[in-house]
Amino acid sequence: MMRILLTIFLACGLLGVEQSQSLHAQAKTGGRVRTSTTECGPVSDGLLKCPRFGFTYKIPYGWVDRSDDMQEEGEGGEQESAPAEKSQTLLAIFERPPGAPGETINSAVVIAAESLADYHGVKTAADYFGPITELAEERGFKAVNDPYAVSIGAKQLVREDFSKERGKLTMWQSSLVMIDKGYIVSFTFVGGSEDDIEELIGNLNFGARLSRPPPAPAK
Repeated sequence: MMRILLTIFLACGLLGVEQSQSLHAQAKTGGRVRTSTTECGPVSDGLLKCPRFGFTYKIPYGWVDRSDDMQEEGEGGEQESAPAEKSQTLLAIFERPPGAPGETINSAVVIAAESLADYHGVKTAADYFGPITELAEERGFKAVNDPYAVSIGAKQLVREDFSKERGKLTMWQSSLVMIDKGYIVSFTFVGGSEDDIEELIGNLNFGARLSRPPPAPAK
């Protein structure tokens, strides 16, 4: 059940440049796939629409989309369909290609959905931060705070923030989690400052009527 969490940490460059090939290999075998286009995506005009979970995410201009690299592939290289019970990578985007040299933190956003049935001890979104915090600490991160409730529009999620020193730089990571339709949906943001994180979170929007037109005005 920790595989998609590990993929998130690898994708965000926490293990260094030399891990970029391992990320791709692990993504092919870990069972993480995107949902079908009728449920979430594809990205169009820089916007990911996900009616299934009721959110949209605006992708920063010029960012690199690596979501397809994290799809499950069949033995013949053909992409397989996404069974509803499997973990799903809904979006994986980076300010620059993972592993590319740079003097700043490679900001990233990873949105994933995991079956709640795979986490027998998780009853609420806050419970999910047990595995997240454990893995973050293994990767050298320190929790900045305890999990706390946040609202984005009308949607309530649970958030926890982490930081890690990388030479003269500090990497910041925030994860927002909700439980919906039998899935744990996580939004992970990585940046070089707290302001970077808040800007990335600001691109996340929840709308009540993503999958149907607005009601007609009252007469």
